[in-house]
Amino acid sequence: MAWMKILTERDLKSLVSLDADAVACVENAFHALATKAVVMPPILRLDIPEYRGEVDVKAAYVPGIEGFAIKISPGFFDNPKIGLPSTSGMMVLLSSRTGQVQALLLDNGYLTDLRTAAAGAVAAKHLSRPDSAIAAIFGAGIQARLQLKALMLVRPIREARIWARDDAKAKALAGELTAELGIPVTAFADPKAAIAGADIIVTTTPSATPILKADWLAPGQHITAMGSDAEHKNELEPALIANAGLYIADSLNQTRRLGELHHAITVGLVGSATEFAELGQLVAGQKPGRSDAGQVTVADLTGTGIQDTAIASLAHDRARAAGAGAVFES
Repeated sequence: MAWMKILTERDLKSLVSLDADAVACVENAFHALATKAVVMPPILRLDIPEYRGEVDVKAAYVPGIEGFAIKISPGFFDNPKIGLPSTSGMMVLLSSRTGQVQALLLDNGYLTDLRTAAAGAVAAKHLSRPDSAIAAIFGAGIQARLQLKALMLVRPIREARIWARDDAKAKALAGELTAELGIPVTAFADPKAAIAGADIIVTTTPSATPILKADWLAPGQHITAMGSDAEHKNELEPALIANAGLYIADSLNQTRRLGELHHAITVGLVGSATEFAELGQLVAGQKPGRSDAGQVTVADLTGTGIQDTAIASLAHDRARAAGAGAVFES
């Protein structure tokens, strides 16, 4: 007889939150990616253009971890027009030893949102100036909210700006975050003005055309781009990648194919075989990070299967310890 644990979004929200433990979990995952024989296949993506939909499937096996996750992550970007969230999905955790299903995590994208925000915190921790105090966030969705909260776990953020194509949404989010986080958060109608004087800039949109231009940047700024997880998405002007003092990929194989780097390669500003460091190599101390306070740094985050295995394993471990979830026998 086989059994598995079923964990709902409500269960998972009670077990895992965006905190220092979640950031450490994802940071350790990047460390493993650089130091262990991780098996992480290319992302499988299914596009459904009629409904602005896409479905990504990600997975990774990490030696020494007893389970591996397979994550199904739909993004349907017209959903808010009909009162539904843009993202949903679930994760399946299987035994690394037997392949038996250990848990079905019906998270509706919650764990993906957490691990994505935590990755932003890891990037900022290893690339932004330690005294970074002003953040500019592009976007007004769930990731915009979480990326700012994640930054506050690793940097002394005292002010934030929000820019989005929908100014009303930007203003609403700014008001909510001001009340929630206890720092002034202001909506800007002009993206160039939003980043003026900012120490950290995070782009969180599904934009297919650049929303951040190279000549807007000032010395010392750090940029984390996490919206470009498909070939057609492009948040950063390609010249920004080519001109950066330091460019870091979460997975170089992925960013060459579907990240911001992909667009710089396509227009001929960066060679297709140019080598860049990965975030895990910085975490593991194998490659250097920021070299000086005036360097412009860029983290290109496309989302990796190892992040999903890490966060799913954390949730499963906590569920076992707490006796949470329902057991299904077959």
